[in-house]
Order: sequence, then C-alpha cells, then structure tokens
Amino acid sequence: MSTVTRTVTIAASHGLHARPAKLFAEAAKNSGLKVTIAKGDGKPANAASILGVIALGANTGDEVTLTVDGDGAEAVADQLVGLLETDSDAE
Repeated sequence: MSTVTRTVTIAASHGLHARPAKLFAEAAKNSGLKVTIAKGDGKPANAASILGVIALGANTGDEVTLTVDGDGAEAVADQLVGLLETDSDAE
C-alpha cells in the first residue's frame, strides 16, 4: 500500500463550492481509496464527503493538501489534482 501527498492550488473561480466539491467528492469516493483533503494546516476532511469538502471553505487560490492511501494512489492523486486545478465553473 502506498501513500501519496500533494499540495494543490484551487482553480475553480468560486472555490470549492457545491458543483466542484460534488465532482471532487464523487471522484474520491469512486476511487475506493482513503482520500483526505485539508486546507492549510487545518484538520483533514474525508474527501469522499461533499459536505466535508465544502466545509473546508477553500476559495480560489487557496492551497489544499490531498492525501491518498492505497494501491494505485499515484493515479488517483493525479486524477483528483486535475479536478482541483481545473475551473469547472468555466465549462
């Protein structure tokens, strides 16, 4: 089992509000791995929980730390980082 940690800057033009949080949480849940996300040095939230992700209060330009535990963590981290670095509001 491997653990991957990445620090990412939020790109969504309105931060991690409902739509990008939902897309992110669904991808984390569907990965089947343990994924947490934390803003700054705050308490990590379960990334598979839409409410947990929204509760971070992450705004555009904020840095979050993503941790993925399990087999295939590198690929899952790449996918989730891609979601955080994409402005889903612009699509």
